[in-house]
Amino acid sequence: MSAIPEAPGGGAQVNPDANRRQVLYWRLLAQLFDPAEEQPSLEAASVAVVDDLGLPAALLDPSVSVDTVVQRFPDLAAELDGLLTPATATQPPTGGPGTVPSSAGSTPASPAAGDAGQAEVRRAALVSKLLLNVFATGGSSVSASQLARWQSDAGWFERALGCEPGELRRQAGAGGGLGGVLAGLEGDLVRRMHLREVLADPKLAAKLTPSMSLIEQLLRDKSNLSGVALANAKALIRRYVDEVAEVLRTQVEQTSVGTIDRSVPPKRVFRNLDLDRTIWKNLTNWSPEDQRLYVDKLYYRQTARRTTPARLIVVVDQSGSMVDSMVNCTILASIFAGLPKVDVHLIAYDTRALDLTPWVHDPFEVLLRTKLGGGNDGPVAMAMARPKIVEPRNTVLVWISDFYEFDRSQPLFDGIEAVHRSGVKFIPVGSVNSSGSQIVNPWFRQRLKDLGTPVISGHIRKLVFELKNFLT
Repeated sequence: MSAIPEAPGGGAQVNPDANRRQVLYWRLLAQLFDPAEEQPSLEAASVAVVDDLGLPAALLDPSVSVDTVVQRFPDLAAELDGLLTPATATQPPTGGPGTVPSSAGSTPASPAAGDAGQAEVRRAALVSKLLLNVFATGGSSVSASQLARWQSDAGWFERALGCEPGELRRQAGAGGGLGGVLAGLEGDLVRRMHLREVLADPKLAAKLTPSMSLIEQLLRDKSNLSGVALANAKALIRRYVDEVAEVLRTQVEQTSVGTIDRSVPPKRVFRNLDLDRTIWKNLTNWSPEDQRLYVDKLYYRQTARRTTPARLIVVVDQSGSMVDSMVNCTILASIFAGLPKVDVHLIAYDTRALDLTPWVHDPFEVLLRTKLGGGNDGPVAMAMARPKIVEPRNTVLVWISDFYEFDRSQPLFDGIEAVHRSGVKFIPVGSVNSSGSQIVNPWFRQRLKDLGTPVISGHIRKLVFELKNFLT
């Protein structure tokens, strides 16, 4: 291709590779912020840049998914993985000189390792594709296929950042950031989709990938669904619950070891045999004549872990934007309910309190019984929770809410203060919505901090860590 002309008049020479990168990025900005306005010169120049690099023209078309591009040109997958990580940014791709791909699906070759300038232009073309497909979402209605394509493209974007597909969106509750932006975009796409019609068609419903935004819409709309649509909605909720449960269960298992209980005699089984200690303690029985070690006593390792029987009471505010908290914490409660010597109770509340303890082992059933939205009355929930406290110093009370109680703020805080002073381990957790923003009443935040029980905000792993510190 012909490069964009350099500066005339003997001035500073323009770097042609930098010029090409600017063309790609200016086109990207134009597509993101004013897609309706045609930019013929930018389009023509961008096509020439991509063609000169030996990359497919589909990189410039936001209607073509990243999956489609990678299927036609498999070698691009390796370039896209980690593309936006610092290490990859400083290492140009290796391979032969760029060649124009054929329509038969040949793989575009990478530039030579020494051509750092051309490698940066190539990287800019790939980055532009990812950003365009993920952030140019338009404003019209969305089909199930379009949502599935966006979720796939967002997965490639997360892979480029060195994450697993879906990882950033699952971590949106950590408080904004890029994960919150992606979760917000996904939520907007879900809201623009005619979800009831999609769920009523099994073929369309099968194209949906469970996400927090989708689960939020399903839980809010479940009372309006019936028949096939309701069955498909339940299947999606079940899939998402199982996926999140697997992640949280791993986190719990990684922090679930208590100290060795020396008061419990070791089990005399082969797997507990302490061979090194057995040999050391019996060295005096070594027979030089026989060249044998005669063992008088076997020694075994102690493996019993010290665990304290504990009661865990989880209270979840189900008013407003509490979906993320409801899903994560009901699943977490079910996992802890499966641990030995942990007695778990679950309460959900809005203007009334509902004891969900009978279903605590099945988070799917818990979510189906919740009703999101409406007002809230924390003192009502506290009145239900306090009788469950039998041994205060052996009880942890987790309270998940945005703590916006209005005229009931002081009564609820008085109840929290009384429970805390009785010896109960009180853990307040702020509400997190699917866009990733943390919402906590500043009045409560300051008073809980003064009480010595600051509100936990951020990833669910923080709550797992706090609970395991108490329960093991």
